[in-house]
Amino acid sequence: MGLVAYGKSLAEAFANAAYGLFSLIVEPNKVKEKESRKVTVQAQDAESLLFNWINELIYIFEVERLLFKSFNITEFTGQSLEATCWGERYDLSRHQLKTGVKSATYHMLKVDGEKNRVQVILDV
Repeated sequence: MGLVAYGKSLAEAFANAAYGLFSLIVEPNKVKEKESRKVTVQAQDAESLLFNWINELIYIFEVERLLFKSFNITEFTGQSLEATCWGERYDLSRHQLKTGVKSATYHMLKVDGEKNRVQVILDV
């Protein structure tokens, strides 16, 4: 399964990719913005940064059962990203999981800074 996300900036495209990730996992309109989490990732290049960003969010969901709905990227370079993510803990009575996402892959991974476009293929 893959995602393509755009934004007014590359940072917004990364945020939209994160939103896309969670929209594959659960219906976004069922997720309330009850708690926030600061997430920081680093990498050697923009493609690896996207890979690390998506995998960090998957890790947080898998380990802490946090579903995110909105993402404010406060610091962004081609090699680091800091964001505040809002959402809530997974609640079996309200959240029906749609797709189990295992990880992002490097297959067809692309970051286009000129078009503010990112693409990532996910293992499901």
